[in-house]
Amino acid sequence: MEANTIEILKECNKGCKMAVESMTQVMDKIKSEDLKNVIVHYNTKHKEIEEKAAQLLKEYGKEESEPGIIAGTFSWLSTEIKLKLDNDDKKIAKIMMDGCNMGIQSVTEYINKYTNASSDSIALAKKLVKLEESFMDDMKKFI
Repeated sequence: MEANTIEILKECNKGCKMAVESMTQVMDKIKSEDLKNVIVHYNTKHKEIEEKAAQLLKEYGKEESEPGIIAGTFSWLSTEIKLKLDNDDKKIAKIMMDGCNMGIQSVTEYINKYTNASSDSIALAKKLVKLEESFMDDMKKFI
């Protein structure tokens, strides 16, 4: 059970870090104050979940997970290339939605795979999935 709990917490922590990095990356490219406010809101919420996952990992004597260098670099480059081709708020919203979709799939896979993890870790993972779904829904008005 403990190993499964740690895996879920690491995935939540890592996923939130990637989300925060992506939101930070696009922040100075956003033209709409409304879009900026929505992204700032979700950035804060992702940081809260990231910190909670880190706290729970510490309780298990484990360190936070960092996104892999290759995954992080690919994500950053992919976003930069997409924005070079079409730098508008609609494109930023689509990039954010793509990230939400990846997060939903990844965390849901961990929830389904590690069913005997602690109830706290599963609850946190489900909270992250709900956050991603809400973020995606809020992005729809910008596309």
